[in-house]
Amino acid sequence: MDSFYPLLHFLSSSLSEGELSSMKFLCRPHIGKRKLESVQSGMDLFSILLEQQQITRNDLSFLEDLLKNIKREDLVLRLKQFEEEREVSAPDDQPDVHEKRLQKAAIEVICENVGREWKMLMRKLGISEAKMDGIMTANPYNLREQVFQSLREWQKGRDAKCPSLRTRLLCCVKLHRDKIGPLSSEM
Repeated sequence: MDSFYPLLHFLSSSLSEGELSSMKFLCRPHIGKRKLESVQSGMDLFSILLEQQQITRNDLSFLEDLLKNIKREDLVLRLKQFEEEREVSAPDDQPDVHEKRLQKAAIEVICENVGREWKMLMRKLGISEAKMDGIMTANPYNLREQVFQSLREWQKGRDAKCPSLRTRLLCCVKLHRDKIGPLSSEM
């Protein structure tokens, strides 16, 4: 059974009258006054937002913003859990067993060897500065864990395949060599 509508029902039933009123106010730029006056429940509001495609099954950012604005972090968390579960259950996006083994091995090698230049690799992999900053804040004294968590974040993306990782890693190696110059035989 699709869990999208049960999620919306759960969110609706969790809202107080005051919170619903606040959400309606926040929706004024997007929904006409007459329609807003007819809204008696969260489901009424969600139905209108679905009609207007302010929220969709694959894009719940508008709803997330509404919940953040009314200070319902518990419901924001539930929304994020739904999105994560949806990502995990998408079978065509999941790597096969062989790919998973390769990724695990690659992650171990990278965590052991990448060092202080890890952010360069993560940028090449498409990890945002905000994500990296959050990971660094959560693991301030553990470089290996920072790298590991960043690579776990990369694994959530559509381009999370070992050939892609290899290409970006080689690009970083080339950039690093260009930066420090050729290795000297005098060492």
